[in-house]
Amino acid sequence: MTADVWLPIPPDEIDGLPEGPRYLFWDGGPEYPADPADCAYYVVPYMRGMEIALRPLSAMSSLRVVQTLSAGIDHVQPGLGGLPPGVRLCNARGVHEASTAELALTLILASLRGIPDFVQGQQQEEWRSGFRPALADRNVLIVGYGSIGSAIEDRLAPFECARVMRVARSARAVERGPVRAFTDLHKILPDADVVVLSTPLTGDTKGLVSKDFLAAMKDGALLVNVARGAVVDTAALLVELESGRLRAALDVTDPEPLPAGHPLWHAPGCLISPHVGGPTSAFLPRAKRLLAAQLSRFAAGEPLENLVMTTE
Repeated sequence: MTADVWLPIPPDEIDGLPEGPRYLFWDGGPEYPADPADCAYYVVPYMRGMEIALRPLSAMSSLRVVQTLSAGIDHVQPGLGGLPPGVRLCNARGVHEASTAELALTLILASLRGIPDFVQGQQQEEWRSGFRPALADRNVLIVGYGSIGSAIEDRLAPFECARVMRVARSARAVERGPVRAFTDLHKILPDADVVVLSTPLTGDTKGLVSKDFLAAMKDGALLVNVARGAVVDTAALLVELESGRLRAALDVTDPEPLPAGHPLWHAPGCLISPHVGGPTSAFLPRAKRLLAAQLSRFAAGEPLENLVMTTE
């Protein structure tokens, strides 16, 4: 039996891969490159959806590592229960922080300063001037303070926000200040002018932004989602948007892709981007460096980085 490594990037395009394993290219196409039973290290095709991610898993009886190229791992979790014990699941921490944080800031500024309205005005040759909200002197709440949440705060630093507040699954202290627990959200939400979601999708965070969560946000506040669509109760958000009380800037939606005719497309005060936080020019170089480093550790029998869990 060979120790195969399945890669969604052609192996000859990745510098620094260690000798030893047999590297095979599979980006989710209908034909497998070899017998899945021989795959020891499976790098999940990027942005190809859950169905493709899970398709070969049940046949990978020799599997030792599942490596995602995304920060989130929710698209592979349903297939982990059938894997042998001891399979390690690793994510792509370090690959997407910069580009996702960059988009979060873009969505905040575009929504506050009315860029969609300016684009429509240009298309209709209308000069739509007037006062718009600024990010300066605003309170920003980051919900999900991991590496992406921290990167978002890095980029907020020059914008003279009045305050940046941080919430995560559990309370802790970081150099910038306290990170409070999710249980404190309803105490903090009324103070936030901008709420940025950057939390993983888990059983605890699915539907976290509920009717009650939204009701606790102050009038006129902006909700920005660069996490996962299912973190937000879409029906509850639509009620708030259609009333004009809240605004939203969403890179992810539930459902996703957002189908034609869905009311979110035309909800007032809602800016939508099509899940583009990660796929930028920054992705491939960083993904290749991650894979070369991880596979070098794997070939040498060293501990892997970005370990999320091990199957039992």
